[in-house]
Amino acid sequence: MQKKKLLIGNREISWLYFNERVLQEANDKRNPIIERVKFLGIFSNNLDEFFRVRVATISRMIDIKNSPKLITGYTQEELLEKINSIVNKQQKEFYKIYDEIKEELKENNIYVINEKQLNKRQGEYVKKYFRDYVRRYLFPILLNKNFDFTTLKDKSIYFAVVLSKKDNSIPEKRALIKIPTSSVSRFLILPKLGKRNYIILLDDVIRYCLDEIFSVLDYNQLDAYTIKITRDAELEIDDNISKSFMEIIQESVKQRSIGKTVRFVYDKEMPNDFLKYFTKNLKINKKDYLSPGGRYHNFKDFISFPNPFDKSLENPILPILSHKQLLDCKSIFSEIKKKDILLTFPYQSFQYIIDLLREASIDPKVVSIKMTIYRVATGSNVINALINAVRNGKDVSVFMEFQARFDEQANINWANKMQDEGVKIIDTFPGMKVHSKLISIRRREGNGYFDYVNIGTGNYNEVTAKTFSDMSLLTVDKGISKEVNKVFEILEADIFKVPYFEHLIVAPIDMRSKFRELINSEIRNARKGKYAEIIIKLNNIVDEEIIEKLYKASQAGVKINMIIRGTCVLNPGVKNLSENIKVISIVDKYLEHARVLVFYNGGNQKFYISSSDWMTRNFDHRIEVSCPIYDDDIKEEILDFLKIQLQDNCKARIITKDNKNLYNKRKEDEKEVRSQDELYKYFKKLLK
Repeated sequence: MQKKKLLIGNREISWLYFNERVLQEANDKRNPIIERVKFLGIFSNNLDEFFRVRVATISRMIDIKNSPKLITGYTQEELLEKINSIVNKQQKEFYKIYDEIKEELKENNIYVINEKQLNKRQGEYVKKYFRDYVRRYLFPILLNKNFDFTTLKDKSIYFAVVLSKKDNSIPEKRALIKIPTSSVSRFLILPKLGKRNYIILLDDVIRYCLDEIFSVLDYNQLDAYTIKITRDAELEIDDNISKSFMEIIQESVKQRSIGKTVRFVYDKEMPNDFLKYFTKNLKINKKDYLSPGGRYHNFKDFISFPNPFDKSLENPILPILSHKQLLDCKSIFSEIKKKDILLTFPYQSFQYIIDLLREASIDPKVVSIKMTIYRVATGSNVINALINAVRNGKDVSVFMEFQARFDEQANINWANKMQDEGVKIIDTFPGMKVHSKLISIRRREGNGYFDYVNIGTGNYNEVTAKTFSDMSLLTVDKGISKEVNKVFEILEADIFKVPYFEHLIVAPIDMRSKFRELINSEIRNARKGKYAEIIIKLNNIVDEEIIEKLYKASQAGVKINMIIRGTCVLNPGVKNLSENIKVISIVDKYLEHARVLVFYNGGNQKFYISSSDWMTRNFDHRIEVSCPIYDDDIKEEILDFLKIQLQDNCKARIITKDNKNLYNKRKEDEKEVRSQDELYKYFKKLLK
């Protein structure tokens, strides 16, 4: 067990220290002040999802009697206690940073005030706004013994209100009000006073007007305390064979809304008897699920903190760059035919993918389009282009993943819309997610057909492509395109077929074995005295078998550089174990999402981009695709990309087994390298 403890860190704890890096960005005064506010929102949103998924899973394990210890030595109960200890510490830091940011906002003439700080003129403005825009969405409920607590919605915030008479002449009542953040902005900008700008939260607008809400009742003391519940978001998949998988997912999504409470966040000023009332009725019998906080919850809304005041308080919006090969091109197909193209988002435009689909939809030579979809934007132009292709007589098939967490219902709705328009929707695989990002467009040319394919590391989502850093390959290479179509054959087959892949690496078929062999090859070269190196860029690395293989590579003398944004349970820099492994994590204005792998291979380097992280679920329970890069110019571009990131001495943190999250600080003779800024300059320079 001691060896295992040394080898493998804990996944949940590692993730919490990733989220701490997000919190560090909120505290980093090199970031513009509005960006720091947004990072508070990202931190809060991340934490909510962590409780909905990871803590919910731990909670389920606790309910299983005699559940085994985790590989890291914790019992489930001990792990939950450790998680809450870390979260409570981070939450204290969160509120400290928020208070500091509010003071710094004042230095920029932005004042975030509450209902008690309104002057008469501001109060009148708030009252009018409340009557005109807010009141229509408020439906207070007087709490009684018949109230159904399963109706409390996950991800929502509520006011728990105590109504009383100051002279105690009538018994107090309790009420509940849902804050309508989905219908009204969380922030109200008040009229300026001189140079000062004022913002009040929707919560405090409602607090200021509580007397109007309950005016028909004879109470003169109204106290509101914010509460929020987080429910278990794991789906219960019914195995009823009489239903379609789409129906099963829809019913499971509905059940999610009444899932077990795994976290109850409340205003710490709430009276103790009122708190007990909620914990009893929500059946919260563990203190681990209780989280005392301030008067504001759901800080995720701060991602949209308003700034009509001074654009210098935000990151400048940089023009999205063109790709040198696609400048003023008449046909994307003709350019792909000439040479492979690698698009790197958000530096280069995602619009090229939409343009490719649009061109395919009207090109008389195109006969079919096949595509996998995991997540798309609201009002997706990608799906609009596919529907347009059907209307123009193309054969369009789409694998829409109904199990994409929190996008299940949206994907079902899109699938129904496409199906109504004539798109063939490929049935899903129960128990196995399709996470690969693939497009195959068949075009009639001469006496035959060419397949133009796209393989990416991220979703076909034009909105997130503006902030997610991903790579996307366009190629007509016959080996790759043939095997992309093999993946679609797997998806369309009645039974799961296992074809042979020479070019692509495909999970769950051969991804584990092929990456294991690529690492073994580096080990053999190192033992022969040859130079051996691996560069790995992923979101998460968790799989125990692969990690132990990397340890063996380190012990053999293989140099391993890793860029891991999120969870990393590998312990780098341990003498006689992982001293040749260096891990950094970059958290900055763009979300690092690309998965890229480079193996030195005795000097004949092998490059891959991938949809897959190195987690057990990705290797064994998902259909994932890693694609080789054959074009020498693109190889050089990827290597430049990775070198710039590995040199980051502004936003990179050095990952160690003790999770200190120390910045990779530059030495005196080094120039400052903020990799995301340097990459923008790099891609801009390529255009020249």
